[in-house]
Amino acid sequence: MLFVVVVFFAAALALAFAAFNFAAVKKMPEGTERMSEIAAAIRVGANAFINYEYRILAIVVACIAVLMAIITTWHAAAALLIGAVMSASAGFIGMKIATYANVRVSNRARESRSIGDTVKVAFRGGSVMGLCVGGCALLGLFLVYLIFGLGLGQLEEVSGSYTNLLGLTFVPFPMTLSGYALGCSLVAMFNRVGGGIYTKAADMGADLVGKTEAHIPEDDPRNPATIADNVGDNVGDVAGLGSDLLESFVGAIASGIILSYHMFAKSLAEGTGMTEDLLQSLIRFPLLFVSIGLIACCIGIATLVFKSKPSNDPHRDLNGATYVSAALTMLLGIAVAYICFHGYDKALLTACLGFKVGFFSPWIAAAIGIAAGIIIGAFAEYYTSDAYKPTQLLAQASKEGAALTITQGLALGMKSCMAPCIVLGAGIICSYSISGMYGVAMAAMGMLSFVSATVSVDTYGPISDNAGGIAEMSALDPEVREITDTLDSVGNTTAAIGKGFAIGSGALAALALMISYLYSYNDFSTPLVLNIVDPMTLAGAIFGGALPFLFSGMLIEAVAKAARKMVEEVRRQFREIKGILTGETEPDYERCVAISTKGAQREMVIPSLIAIIAPIATGLIFGVPGVLGLLIGGLSSGFVLAIFMANAGGAWDNAKKYVEEGNFGGKGSEVHKATVVGDTVGDPFKDTSGPSLNILIKLMSMVAIVMAGLTVAWSLF
Repeated sequence: MLFVVVVFFAAALALAFAAFNFAAVKKMPEGTERMSEIAAAIRVGANAFINYEYRILAIVVACIAVLMAIITTWHAAAALLIGAVMSASAGFIGMKIATYANVRVSNRARESRSIGDTVKVAFRGGSVMGLCVGGCALLGLFLVYLIFGLGLGQLEEVSGSYTNLLGLTFVPFPMTLSGYALGCSLVAMFNRVGGGIYTKAADMGADLVGKTEAHIPEDDPRNPATIADNVGDNVGDVAGLGSDLLESFVGAIASGIILSYHMFAKSLAEGTGMTEDLLQSLIRFPLLFVSIGLIACCIGIATLVFKSKPSNDPHRDLNGATYVSAALTMLLGIAVAYICFHGYDKALLTACLGFKVGFFSPWIAAAIGIAAGIIIGAFAEYYTSDAYKPTQLLAQASKEGAALTITQGLALGMKSCMAPCIVLGAGIICSYSISGMYGVAMAAMGMLSFVSATVSVDTYGPISDNAGGIAEMSALDPEVREITDTLDSVGNTTAAIGKGFAIGSGALAALALMISYLYSYNDFSTPLVLNIVDPMTLAGAIFGGALPFLFSGMLIEAVAKAARKMVEEVRRQFREIKGILTGETEPDYERCVAISTKGAQREMVIPSLIAIIAPIATGLIFGVPGVLGLLIGGLSSGFVLAIFMANAGGAWDNAKKYVEEGNFGGKGSEVHKATVVGDTVGDPFKDTSGPSLNILIKLMSMVAIVMAGLTVAWSLF
């Protein structure tokens, strides 16, 4: 079957390209002995954290798999394990290459003194993470499709034909696919939460004592927390980011496929004529579309990796790789839509799916998703980049002290939420009007169809940040640090845009999953209606609206606890270990690494389990209407809160960098101290709570779908 060949080829090509780039980066020289020592210390810390985290995660995943085998199907439990392995593998490989690439970026800057040559090394390292995200996600989907869909014949079973040990009935393939997506989500949640707590505790400790009290530069080797800070970039901003977007990618695809089965059942009940062959086309379209997108990403990434003479404008080169990937994805996507849907009668597509322009409809919905993602990303850049007024005014407000820095940053973040909400709402309306509810899921898929390119660009940022830290700690020429700082500055902007894509696509995917949940218990012979004034629904909505705030508060408090211990330790070393500040004695870096590791491990479990427990408990107590309310409230407040935190945190960070460039007194000034405090407040916003909310709203929706049968059978009300 050509379809199976294309999907497998895309996954294999991406993973082979990732392996090639991994080997190419490792072959590059590390530089001086001091640089190698620092890189090795970062690598050891990152390995220790990820290994311990994965041990905890393995226990949690195994327990949930056993429960799923009892409550749902053994197929879903097996698929959950496949999803967890794929997501964990992508995060681990991405973290590993980041710890190898960082020192090689520093060395390339030292040897070449060229921004363009250095960008290529950083991007090549980042591309390993990006290609593994797309390749591992698609390989897992291929295995689920091949083993369960084709091998066990689940694709042919389009009704509730499977009854489990508890007497609950399921349509097999959607449940199996839900298990796969849930496995990816569990790893993403633990990586994002654990890595986010780790990196921000170290970052805050390093900044608060080093910059504002000891008046030493960022990443100064005299700061005991600087190694822990650099470790955090790898476990939080690389492994966490990769698992996050892999989960978003899988969730967007799964939402469309799961929804297709429900729409098929509804069409049978209404007699609108949807055939099993059309259902198979609806299943194949997102898988084939993202396969073509992954091949396009390989081409786009190659345009920069193999570019003979890169420019000294990193922003242009990085955007070029992304634009090539996106443009090729959309052009080839037309062919995918034609192959999947051109043979069906236009009236049939309109009647049973809401396709208004024939076979073009799902492609147009995907294009709307891409456009919405780009616009949301542009707004994120406007509010967070120091090239624009909002961040410049935030830096200016810091002249009056840290209090006004925080106040102005909060106002900026709150105001920045309106425009993305309008764009997302318009995207939902337009995609639905052209392609029905299936189109909403395809809009989410469109946003992430070239995820390998966007993750490659995003991962380039923390690699460049680490490279700057190694350059500072190795006492390389200031010119080297200037090059890495230029790369890091661009990375902050691309990261803000990437967060906009992830949050927007997550909200669209969560909406499609919520509609699937509504279908899952609705009588298909009646209209699909949600009674918003039902008291159970209202109670669930209030609870769901509060849940993201509880979740965020727990994560910020966890960061604060770990950061407090880090601050105390750094102060202790400055006070008790003579000769640190004069450079005569080396600090105890390992102690600070241990503090961040223990803090993250201790605090990450309970917030991560909230997303699983909340929909289950709500369903068993308040029933299906309560869960629907929970999903509506969680999606509404979670999306807005995530945008607020991402943009406020990004603006505080870049306001600090704007002052460090020499504005308003530059480094060491009172204004700089105020912006450091603002950046410290923003750190858990933009790198811990904000990104984790994106996973929270999708994970709750996925758990709700998996538990729908249990909720209907066993709820109290």
